[in-house]
Amino acid sequence: GTAYDAKVVPVRVLGHCGGTLSDIADAIVWASGGSVSGVPANPHPAEVINLSLGGRGSCAATLQRAIDNAVARGTTVVVSAGNKSADVAGYLPANCAGVIAVAATTRTGAKAGFSNFGTGIDISAPGQTILSTLNAGVTLPREATYAAYNGTSMAAPHVAGVVALMQAVAPQPLSPAQVESIIKSTARALPGACSGGCGAGIVNADAAVDEAIASGKR
Repeated sequence: GTAYDAKVVPVRVLGHCGGTLSDIADAIVWASGGSVSGVPANPHPAEVINLSLGGRGSCAATLQRAIDNAVARGTTVVVSAGNKSADVAGYLPANCAGVIAVAATTRTGAKAGFSNFGTGIDISAPGQTILSTLNAGVTLPREATYAAYNGTSMAAPHVAGVVALMQAVAPQPLSPAQVESIIKSTARALPGACSGGCGAGIVNADAAVDEAIASGKR
């Protein structure tokens, strides 16, 4: 919805019975164009990865290595901050180095009550009452439908979509460091309250795209 012309490569990381951190790490590697044993190469390496998932704990070495390698390949990694109204420092992968950690805001531009916070937050984005696509089927596909959801998992894709918009107009591909710098420098201040730290502000797609275009003129 944010970048309606972008191409999406869906990667199934977790299933009905769950999964492991190594599954997530493998998915990051594969999505960014790296090699995963026993899996055909990804013909369309991602310019940006959205990770709307997380859990309590410190960033595991395997996960950090996967993120580091993805960033080295030029892929920006966007992560939801978590929904425990706690310091993001205690939640992975948002506490991993090299990611863009996203907190959630309400319609009024305040930090959503459920959203994690802290100095580890890079940027905020809308995450309350966000319309999402669903399917009415329980065991088999049925008609398409919609529902409204709350969560930082809804906020992070707004930022990932803005990254896609930026890369679409940049004269040359932006590095993950350039992407993060632009997103932070062009953010607008939260018009509502935030206690604990909400990053640089609310992501501003228009300003970020303008700055991405201008990046080729310097």
